[in-house]
Amino acid sequence: MKRFGLFILLLMVGLSTGGCGYNTIQQNDEKVIAAWGDVEASYQRRTDLIPNLVETVKGYTSHEKDTLTEVTEARAKVGTLQVGSDVLNNPEALNQFQQAQGSLSSALSRLMVVVERYPDLKANQNFLDLQHQLEGTENRINVARVRFNDAVRIFNTSIRTFPGNLTNNFLLKLPRREPFKAESGAEKAPQVKF
Repeated sequence: MKRFGLFILLLMVGLSTGGCGYNTIQQNDEKVIAAWGDVEASYQRRTDLIPNLVETVKGYTSHEKDTLTEVTEARAKVGTLQVGSDVLNNPEALNQFQQAQGSLSSALSRLMVVVERYPDLKANQNFLDLQHQLEGTENRINVARVRFNDAVRIFNTSIRTFPGNLTNNFLLKLPRREPFKAESGAEKAPQVKF
């Protein structure tokens, strides 16, 4: 009978220690750490991506703006020249007229190359792409924050409920994790300025 009592006691100790939650708490702690890494990775993506996208759009818009400005200026220059039959008799006026027309032709050629390659003048598309990338990045950050908060909730529950609370209090002594909280003023959307 003594052996049977010892067996029952060992069985109870084994079952109680096997269900103490030690491994579960450790797994949940690792999930919190990994989830925070995802939040940081999303922030890093935004840090890396947004300035590059903004500069790309600025550069491309500048290229198109320069091309369109050149066309407008060349057209205006051609319009200021008074063309009459006397131009043919004035080599200097003829030269100015030809230079103005050459400038306009050159600017139009560059514009036509842009239009042929990019029929919708891609600055518009670049802005749309930037908008989509900004939206996607902010969505990724939000998803990472939600997953982090979920991992924190699971972890905090595992160290505050029985038997995990006993395991944590006597063995691990892990602190309760804080979920992501928005900073003050975060209710205002950030603005991108060009």
